[in-house]
Amino acid sequence: MAEEVAAFRQVSKSYGRVQAVNGLDLALHPGQTVALLGPNGAGKSSSLDLLLGLREPDQGSVTLFGGAPRAAIEAGRVGAMLQSGGLMTDVKVRELVQLACDVHPRGHRLAEVLADAGIEEIADRRVDKLSGGQEQRVRFALAIAGRNDLIVLDEPTTGMDVSVRRQFWAAMRRQAEQGRTVLFATHYLEEADSIADRVLVLHRGRLIADGSSAEIKAKAGARRVSFELHDADGLLEEAALRALPGLVALEISGQGTEVRTVRIRSTDADALVSGLYRTGCYPRGLEVTSLGLEQAFLTITGEQDEQDEQDEQDSRIASGTGAESAR
Repeated sequence: MAEEVAAFRQVSKSYGRVQAVNGLDLALHPGQTVALLGPNGAGKSSSLDLLLGLREPDQGSVTLFGGAPRAAIEAGRVGAMLQSGGLMTDVKVRELVQLACDVHPRGHRLAEVLADAGIEEIADRRVDKLSGGQEQRVRFALAIAGRNDLIVLDEPTTGMDVSVRRQFWAAMRRQAEQGRTVLFATHYLEEADSIADRVLVLHRGRLIADGSSAEIKAKAGARRVSFELHDADGLLEEAALRALPGLVALEISGQGTEVRTVRIRSTDADALVSGLYRTGCYPRGLEVTSLGLEQAFLTITGEQDEQDEQDEQDSRIASGTGAESAR
C-alpha cells in the first residue's frame, strides 16, 4: 500500500448539540483526485478544517503524511484554498502571490504561479478591486505557490463563470498529472463526475459512499428503464416486474387504466430488458437512460434520510416499549 497522504481514524467533532463529523474513517493516497460531496451541513468544511489542523477532533485522530497536520503544513507539503478567510487588501495581486512564494518552504517562481492560476492579466490589479471569481483564482494561486504534495480546495469554483471554471479545472488537472493529491469539496456535481477519480459522499457527518463516479452511480442504480404497458398486449403482474434482474427501484403509474407507465432503476439494464422480454410482455416506448452523478447523489442521500428516519422511529418505539415494561 502506498504511503497515506491523509487519514481519518474514527473521527468525530461536535459543536454544541450539532455533530458535524460522526465516526469518519478514510484514507487518501498519492496521485488521487478526490471529490468530497454532501448536502449543506453534511460535514464537508468541518472535515477539511480537521484535516488542516484548524480544529481538533473530539474523538479519533487525523494525520497528514503519517504525522500531525500542522507539521505537514509547516513543512510546505499542503496547499489549501478555503471558503473562509479574506485576502490582503491595498496590495497588487502579483505582490500578494510573490509573498506566498517567498514564505513557502518550497516556493515556485512568481511567473510560473501566475500562469498556472491563469491570473497573469490581473497581476497588476489591486486585490480589493477584484470580482468574486477573480478572488477565487487568486486564492488558488496562493494554494499552489509552492511544491505541495496535497492540495485541498473547499468549493473552489464558487463565483466563477463557466469558461473560467473550465480553465480552473484544466490547471487542476495539470497539478494532478504532476503526482499531487487533490481533495476538493464542491456543490457542482458535474465537476466531480468529470474531474475526480474517487468520490466521497458525506451525510450528517458520516461517510455513506466511497468509490469511483461509476461505482457511486452503480450503488444508486446506474441506469433508468422506462416504458408503457398496454393491457391489450397482455397483463403483467407487479411481482413479475419486481423479480427482474438488476432491479433497484420500481414505480408504476396509471394503475387501473389500460395504459400503465413503468419506471425502473437498475444496476444492470441489459439483463433487466432481456428479462422483461422473456416474460412475454410487449413494452412500448422503451427507453434506457444513464443515471447522472447528481441523480445518484440525490438517490443515495435520500435513501439514507429514509433509513435514518426509520432508525429514529424504531429507537423511539423501543424506548417506549422499555418504559412500558419498566412500569
